[in-house]
Amino acid sequence: MSTSTKKTQTRFLRRGISKILWSKDLNDPKYPSRREITNAFGLTDAVSDIEGWALENDPIETPDMGSTFNSSIPGNDKAENSSLTFYEDRFSDAIEQRLPKGAKGYVVLLRKGDLPGSRSVDVFPVQVATRAATYSTGNEAAKFKVDFTITDEPSLDRPVPQAQPSPLPDQDCDEDHDHGHDGDHVDVTVVSTTETKTEATVREHDADEG
Repeated sequence: MSTSTKKTQTRFLRRGISKILWSKDLNDPKYPSRREITNAFGLTDAVSDIEGWALENDPIETPDMGSTFNSSIPGNDKAENSSLTFYEDRFSDAIEQRLPKGAKGYVVLLRKGDLPGSRSVDVFPVQVATRAATYSTGNEAAKFKVDFTITDEPSLDRPVPQAQPSPLPDQDCDEDHDHGHDGDHVDVTVVSTTETKTEATVREHDADEG
């Protein structure tokens, strides 16, 4: 392929782009809503390492007498147990409170970031299998690891929901706005009356001088 016709990719580093969220419940894992994405608990900034989070297939071998090649067909899908390793906060346990052993929910991965319309959301139904602190005498930050079991088929390549538009003013606001105009009319009337009184005073003063 020549350089002139070669399509270029916008390549990126997952760090700083991809997002990892935790949601206790989703109405439809195949179509997470904008509100659910917005209200999900963000894990991204505390994650130091990530393992797994991929759908795999266990192929079935189908050799036959007609060939020495061992052919195969797709078998059952599976998702290996996955994990997230977090930096441990010395004063806060916000993550630990949300991810105790046995907790059920959804790990939502926005692979390309919060890019509305992009089909890059992976949703994994999970249960926390274990959560344990890691100990080391080395020169490194304190961490803890959370192992998850995948409890159901993940929803992959789902669309990032569109951002919610700004709400239009409601009827009450319009009515209040109209009342405000009525008040302005009253003010104008008062000003006009004041100006009339001022003009009358000037005329009387002119008459005295005459």
